[in-house]
Amino acid sequence: MNEIRFQNHKTAYGELVIGSFNEKLCLCDWRYRKMRVRIDERLKKGLKAEMVEAESPIVDTTIKQLNEYFNNQRQVFDIPLQMVGTDFQKNVWHELLEVTFGQSASYMQLAERLGDKKAVRAVANANGANAISIIIPCHRIIGRDGSLVGYAGGLPTKQELLQLENSLFIPKQHQLEFN
Repeated sequence: MNEIRFQNHKTAYGELVIGSFNEKLCLCDWRYRKMRVRIDERLKKGLKAEMVEAESPIVDTTIKQLNEYFNNQRQVFDIPLQMVGTDFQKNVWHELLEVTFGQSASYMQLAERLGDKKAVRAVANANGANAISIIIPCHRIIGRDGSLVGYAGGLPTKQELLQLENSLFIPKQHQLEFN
């Protein structure tokens, strides 16, 4: 039987469920989100696996890298990912990976990057179905007017993550050159 090995991990930002499948991260999501059961069922069906609370080297690495991120010691994650979803969802999630630390984008910008500005609602739904939160940075997606909109970890958590990143990020035009 295939297994999704998972552990719960408490952070200062909330509790995460972190899971791996065949030495790839397939789950890093907020434990108490509204769609928790639906996300888990999609993973189990898509991977033909059962969820088992157990240790995993990938889960351990993810926890280590998340702790570094939360402690201002990491801006980029280096973890192999196993995305489980439709082709469209995977395309959106790949595009999310292009929104770098300290930056944000709107749902409209993501839809335009994917070649269909009319797909804003579908992009928003795919963003909400992301099972690998923080690592696939759905928290960096905001409303077209700059407002904070939907986040599985809650809007206060989204705001805290954006503040964490923006307190460390200095845009190139504001960096000082030293000769």
